[in-house]
Amino acid sequence: MQLFLVMLVLCGAAALMASPLYSSRLRGGSGQDADEAALEAARDAKFREIRDAELDFHTGKLSREDYRALDGALRAEAIDLLRRLDAVRGHEGQAG
Repeated sequence: MQLFLVMLVLCGAAALMASPLYSSRLRGGSGQDADEAALEAARDAKFREIRDAELDFHTGKLSREDYRALDGALRAEAIDLLRRLDAVRGHEGQAG
């Protein structure tokens, strides 16, 4: 139950962080620059979430099972954000 609540809060936070991406497109905003800035902010927030989860695990606030599930989900979201950021920056298909 606790893991479900944590995941629910994280999904809400992810939706909140992604909202600038969608709203700038709807408004016809500055496009790539706005997308890049929003993705950078979302990436930084995701990295903070990962560090917070690690701290919660090491201080005993999360069980090993909950931490593994949460950490896997957060890292998958971070990888997706990094790929989207690379795509916005035009780094698709480049070796790096």
